[in-house]
Amino acid sequence: MLSSARKRDKMSKRIQSKYKIDRRLRCNLWGRPKSPFNTREYGPGLHGQRRKKPTDYGLQLHAKQKLKGYYGNITERQFRRYYKEAVRRKGDTSENLIGILERRLDAVIYRMKFVPTVFAARQFINHGHIKVNGIRVNIASYMVHDGDTIEIKEKSRDLPLVIEAIASQERDVPDYMVVDFAKCTGSYTRQPGLSDVPYPVQMEPNLVIEFYSR
Repeated sequence: MLSSARKRDKMSKRIQSKYKIDRRLRCNLWGRPKSPFNTREYGPGLHGQRRKKPTDYGLQLHAKQKLKGYYGNITERQFRRYYKEAVRRKGDTSENLIGILERRLDAVIYRMKFVPTVFAARQFINHGHIKVNGIRVNIASYMVHDGDTIEIKEKSRDLPLVIEAIASQERDVPDYMVVDFAKCTGSYTRQPGLSDVPYPVQMEPNLVIEFYSR
């Protein structure tokens, strides 16, 4: 068992790592009040304050990194697969991409405020604390469907992480989900469009599509 001090040290390192992402991408990606980007609006390192006029490729790459980073630094292989699926589907490709990302189970329980961060959501799912339609699911990338019921296992509902996340006033549950905090259950009602998703920063999925279409 890890001591309390070692647990706090590991958590501190994870938080610092997330804040490095904020500085590297030059934005408060998750809208957290303690993000260092709130006081230092430039990237880390000696050359973080340099400003170059971005190229089209640079803008597209930055948009891709923001979107990937927001959902917990999804691997390039997986993200490219989501892009291909978005292209295959009918309708607007950039809207399709957002809809696919918002169906990931880790994104869904983060939106439902069962956990404080996307990174915590992934770990929470991996440890077997989540059920979908009554069946335990431990795959963070599991795709949730309209009408699915998501719940925290009864034995896990009193975990401090859950209680603190639900009590937090930092975020609201979006209207494409319905949540019963008393029972720690929720349902996914519909696929959202870009304008429905409460991103703290501007996401540009159209530039992501352009990046992969080159």
